[in-house]
Amino acid sequence: MTSLNFAPARSGPTSVRSPELPWHPLGRVFSSGPMIFATASLVLALGTAIECHSITHLPSLLYGLILWGWWGIAASILWQAGLGGSSLLRLSRRNMALHGLIASSAGVLHLMLLGSLGLFIAEWKVQAPILRVLARPINPNRFGMEILIYGFILGLVGSVQSQIRAQRDALGAAELQRQLAAAQLKALQMQLEPHFLFNTLNAITTLVELGRRQQAAEMLGHLNAILKRTLERDTPDKIPLSQELEIVENYLAIEQVRFVDRLHVHIEVDPGALHSLVPCFLLQPIVENAIRHGIANCEGDGTVEASARREGNRLRICVRDNGPGKTVTTTGNGIGLRNTRERLAYFYPREHSLQAGAAKAGGFEVAIDIPYECAR
Repeated sequence: MTSLNFAPARSGPTSVRSPELPWHPLGRVFSSGPMIFATASLVLALGTAIECHSITHLPSLLYGLILWGWWGIAASILWQAGLGGSSLLRLSRRNMALHGLIASSAGVLHLMLLGSLGLFIAEWKVQAPILRVLARPINPNRFGMEILIYGFILGLVGSVQSQIRAQRDALGAAELQRQLAAAQLKALQMQLEPHFLFNTLNAITTLVELGRRQQAAEMLGHLNAILKRTLERDTPDKIPLSQELEIVENYLAIEQVRFVDRLHVHIEVDPGALHSLVPCFLLQPIVENAIRHGIANCEGDGTVEASARREGNRLRICVRDNGPGKTVTTTGNGIGLRNTRERLAYFYPREHSLQAGAAKAGGFEVAIDIPYECAR
């Protein structure tokens, strides 16, 4: 028996736990950025020391390290800021003014630091007031060079990170398409398994023999709807929740034939959630797990409950069964919980949660919390 209810919206606090995105090989490039800057700074410092005197000349080496180490540190700070998702590297008037102020301040401090060598190194020591010694390197030419170096580093860091992010997003999109194709194939394979087709066709034959042709036609219609949906080549990444529920209901209608009167389904949906966009084939594998690893192991009647409600700008979906409280998570290229987690992480990075485990009232429960997106 299947019941579909549209319940009034309920509000309340939502606890969101967002797992990190899966580790990507390009992440090594991000993490090695500061090491690259440190190496480049050291090479330039050694080159400057050789130009001034020699590597073994401590004052020349110290001058080179301060001259280029300063900008190595600045480049690492900008790199880490971009890596952390800061808007500091985005092109805008506000950021341009901010970077102009930072470049000017950094340039003055850098030149004063270089000037401080005249206070401590005997062969470069200058007999003059401290402030005059510190300000000695500051002149229009050197200050302008400081601004140019900062601008070069800013442009280089922003350009490299932009290119890496673009490549990572492209690879992520390709991986998502591969997973979606695998999900469609797995769904089709599941629905075309011999025992599934045998039970379905046998039930249809029985209905025809009993003269219940209308119900037999309905069963064929559900099977047709499932095959049509899973064989579609242009399946969108996201679909309205109402369409996702149609996929689930067609699947459940056929499963109920297998279990006769043992399977009871209750679906409670907030009307405000029906137009919310969700990843395609999000619910079907979760409901499949509930039936195969929960209801199939029940000695008596089995119940699958599904609910969806909108809570402000969040969409909360819950699927539970009254089985033994255990489930099997598909690994690899399957469409089980692991695949679902990865797809949610791609669509909603740091803005979603998926919690799966034994329910307090018994059975197994999967709770999903994602941002609400209204289908246009």
